Amino acid sequence: MGLLALGTALDWPDAQKRAQQVREWGIKQLLEIWNKAKHKERDAMLWGDEVEYIVVRYSEAAPSVLLSLRQADILSALAADEELSAKGGGVPDLQDVKVQNANPLPVFHPEFGRFMLEATPGKPWGSNVKELLDVESDMKTRRKIAKEHMESEEYPLTLTTFPRLGVPGVFTDPYYPPSGSKLRSQFVPDEIANPHIRFPTLAANIRWRRGRKVQVNVPIFHDEKTPNPWKDPTVNYDLHNWPEDDDVRNGAAPDNFIHMDAMAFGMGSCCLQITLQAKNILEGRKMYDQLSPLGPILLALTAATPIYKGFLADTDVRWNQISRAVDDRTPEELGEKPLKENQRHIPKSRYASNSTYISTDPRLRPEYFDPNLVIDESIKAELIMGGMDDLLATHFAHLFIRDPIVIFNEDLEQLDLSKTDHFENLQSTNWQHMRFKPPPAGSDIGWRVEFRPMEIQITDFENAAFSVFMVLISRAILSFDLNFYIPIAKVDENMETAHARDAVLGEKFYFRKNPFPNRAPRSAAASNTNSPTSSRPATPVSPVEDEYTLMTIDEVINGSKSEEHDFPGLISIVESYLDAVNVDVQTRCELSTYLDLIRKRASGELWTAAKWIRNFVAKHPAYKRNSVVDDEVTKGLVSAVINIGEREQASKGWKGLDVPDLEKFLGQFRGGCGSNGVKRTADKIN
Repeated sequence: MGLLALGTALDWPDAQKRAQQVREWGIKQLLEIWNKAKHKERDAMLWGDEVEYIVVRYSEAAPSVLLSLRQADILSALAADEELSAKGGGVPDLQDVKVQNANPLPVFHPEFGRFMLEATPGKPWGSNVKELLDVESDMKTRRKIAKEHMESEEYPLTLTTFPRLGVPGVFTDPYYPPSGSKLRSQFVPDEIANPHIRFPTLAANIRWRRGRKVQVNVPIFHDEKTPNPWKDPTVNYDLHNWPEDDDVRNGAAPDNFIHMDAMAFGMGSCCLQITLQAKNILEGRKMYDQLSPLGPILLALTAATPIYKGFLADTDVRWNQISRAVDDRTPEELGEKPLKENQRHIPKSRYASNSTYISTDPRLRPEYFDPNLVIDESIKAELIMGGMDDLLATHFAHLFIRDPIVIFNEDLEQLDLSKTDHFENLQSTNWQHMRFKPPPAGSDIGWRVEFRPMEIQITDFENAAFSVFMVLISRAILSFDLNFYIPIAKVDENMETAHARDAVLGEKFYFRKNPFPNRAPRSAAASNTNSPTSSRPATPVSPVEDEYTLMTIDEVINGSKSEEHDFPGLISIVESYLDAVNVDVQTRCELSTYLDLIRKRASGELWTAAKWIRNFVAKHPAYKRNSVVDDEVTKGLVSAVINIGEREQASKGWKGLDVPDLEKFLGQFRGGCGSNGVKRTADKIN
């Protein structure tokens, strides 16, 4: 999340009056960045990952597991660790930025929830393929350091959500009653959010702008003894603390849905994010476009969120829940009322799948664009007047249809073109599944792309595997000039499809049939290697519908040979890339363990975390097949996750660990590449 600004945050009525000023100044800062950085070249192919944890308080003697709200104390302990700071780790505002340690320790950051931590490597990862083998050990080090700075009964878990967040009664330590003045939730207290003024103001102003509380409704999973229709038993229809309590009496909590009413139910979720730096802006724009269609595939592959507020849901991933938890659109913008106070209908939440493609790739056809795209025409005109091209100007003119939600009064005194605060105010609160990131002012950082849809995984091995896979497929895209374009509307459909229970095996996704470039015949004019048309693909002439089809995730990842399409599979493409860069046998063998996990998750040989959690709940003796995940079941689940993590930290196998279906979830314990593994890999390569 980075550094958090201090200042006087404006409540929404005052912020609304200054929103246009922030928007205008943000555009000026963007143009300043653009004109200074658009010709940056030869930036290093660096990348980084972000791992998020929830912190729980667990002991065998206690009847239930609680969320620990000691984020500030834990970060203070990390910051006070002189040895950690001396080696380049700690927290970002207290570490010595001059330290040039060869292997700096990780950096920890605050997150929205006071029960959350974010950890990043102490320095960016490089382009060397061998360096990918260090990611897993670095993630294990982060978890170890975090645990060492917690109390003995606190544990950092990489679960996407806490199963009992928002249940009636006590689910946090310390306990606070719900229904504070900022969130006005009947389920969670204001104290669950990071107390930095940005977070409660963000939550309050989203609610204020929207004119009602957020409505996060997730379909209930109907088990054998689940009533139908099912009414959320935790909803209090008689509450009268705030005017917004009328929401549930006005239909905000429909039958057969788990109802949640605060930002904490979305932004309290953990994810795994990857940021990739390109060598220049053209390469960054290409990665942004080509990785976009992969977002729904990786969302489904990493599915890990089957429980909300103590109930089994009929979805497996968190994405839409976060989208609804920060949706600040008014009834007019949602199309529920005629436009009067607002300028336009807005089809998506500010947390949503992408709505733009931005590459200069000549293969980008008009048919791929979002037919419902909404932009601010005046902002687009200003950006074009400032020298920006039409595609990128359209992208930012779309992002800037939103209002800035958190405005600090001190930032409005004078425009500073050496900063990016006003631009980032809008950029950083457009949470799309891809983010295109210009270089920060006054830094050597290049143009970057952030891949955002993946769910956090239970083990460091899994998180490393998906991180490594995303880096390798991004390198393959650039190396082989791959083409994954499909219409944005189909990417949107795929994001919805990814939410289905066990979507990996039960659903099909739109995907491009042939990702390889079709080269145009080389003419005399194109024979000049300096010509911009040299080696460009032929202009497509067939209907765009012929370019893609419905595939299972197994077909997308592992390949398919059928009458309809002959698709090589993303794993095969990555392996071809590793062949092309002449990776040594030992490294190749180690990387194959990560690719095998991806391959087996896609085929169904190994379960997703969501499927394993569902089956764990179903087999627990306290579960009554009524969709209720009570304290006893939750404690059993958290105990299993802690035991898995401790075995992984100790590099021991699963033998003797009393956890149901563990091998169906994680397979045989990863023992590395011994001589036999290296020999098998060498035989395969040869």
